[in-house]
Amino acid sequence: MTADQIDVWIGTSGPHGIHYLVLDTEKGTMTDPVCKAEIAGAGFLVLHEDKNKLYSTGRRQGNEGFVASFSILRANGTASLTPLNTRDLGDSGAAHLNLDHDCRVLLSAQYGGSSIGVFPIQANGEIGERSQLIKHQGGSRVVGNRQNEPHPHWIGPSPGNHFVCVPDLGLDQVVVYKLDPKMATLEQTGTANLSPGAGPRHMKFHAHGKFAYVLNELSMTIAVFHFDEASGQFALVQEIASLPDELKDKNLNSAAEIRIHANGKFVYTSNRGHDSISVYSIDQESGKLTFVQREAIRGSWPRNFNLDPSGKWLIAAGRYSNTLSLFEVDQATGKLTFTRKVVNAPEPICVLFGSSHE
Repeated sequence: MTADQIDVWIGTSGPHGIHYLVLDTEKGTMTDPVCKAEIAGAGFLVLHEDKNKLYSTGRRQGNEGFVASFSILRANGTASLTPLNTRDLGDSGAAHLNLDHDCRVLLSAQYGGSSIGVFPIQANGEIGERSQLIKHQGGSRVVGNRQNEPHPHWIGPSPGNHFVCVPDLGLDQVVVYKLDPKMATLEQTGTANLSPGAGPRHMKFHAHGKFAYVLNELSMTIAVFHFDEASGQFALVQEIASLPDELKDKNLNSAAEIRIHANGKFVYTSNRGHDSISVYSIDQESGKLTFVQREAIRGSWPRNFNLDPSGKWLIAAGRYSNTLSLFEVDQATGKLTFTRKVVNAPEPICVLFGSSHE
C-alpha cells in the first residue's frame, strides 16, 4: 500500500457483518468490499483515535443489542479484525455509536428502546461494563406513527468534550448531558427544541465549535444553531430545506445523514427516496447555509455517506441498491462529480474511513 490508499470500513444492515475496502485517493478507485467480521446488526461503526481499534453495534436473536470491540491488524496491503470483547446494551440494538473525544467513553443511542447507553473504555481498548442506561421520556406526538415515544437517533460529544448531545426524533429535541469521562456518566442539563414534527436525526458540530447543524428526518430540514460550550446551550439561527417540497413525491422521502467538509466550508446531507445528496456552503461568520447542489447518488436509499479525511472524495452508500458510489469533491465550490466508480456491498448503512498507508 502507498500513502495514497486509505482503509474504508462498511457497516451493514442485517446479518452481513463488517466489510472492508481500500480507496485509492490518487486514482479515485475502490477495491471490492470483503467481509472482515461476521457480526449481525453491525449497522454503525466508530474508530478509536489510534485507528487500531474499531467499535461496532451488534444484535442477537430477539433483537437484543450489544456493542463489540475489535483490534485492527494491517499486513500485506489489507487489514483484518480480531474480536476483543462485547457488552450487552440491556436494550434493543443501537442505531448509533460514538466515542468521546478522548476515547474514554463509548456512547450508544437506541432508537427502538428510547434509551442511550454509556460504557467506559479500558486501557487495552476493550469495552468496560455499562455504567448507565438512560431512558428518555415523552413524545411530541406531532407525527403520530413516529413521535408517540422517544427515539434517540444519534449521540456524540460537544467540541470541548464537556457535553454529550442526543437528537431525539420522537421528542423534537436535542437532549444535552454533562459528561464525566472519568466516571463514564452523563447528567442531563437541558434541551434544544426543534420545530414541531421536525424529527431530529443526526447532527454535527463545526470544527471551531460555534455552530451545530441538526438534520431533521421528518421535515427534511437542517436547523443551524449557535452553540455555547461553556453552558451547553443552543440558539437557533436558521432552518433550511434539505429537500424542497417540489422535489418530494408520493414515495417515502426522509433525511438521513449530515457531514461537514474538512475545510469547514460545506455541509452535505442525504435524502432517502429522492436518493440524492444536498450540498451547502457555510457562512463563516453566521454559520448560515446557502444551497449549492443536489446530486443523485446513483443508488437507492442513502442512509449513510462519508467524506475522506482530505475532503477530496465522498462515498455514498445505497442501502437497497447494495452499492457504494464514489464522487469527487470540488475543494473550492463543494460540488460533487460522479466518478462512475461503483462497488457492491450487502445493505451498506455506515461508511467509516480508517488509516492511510505508506
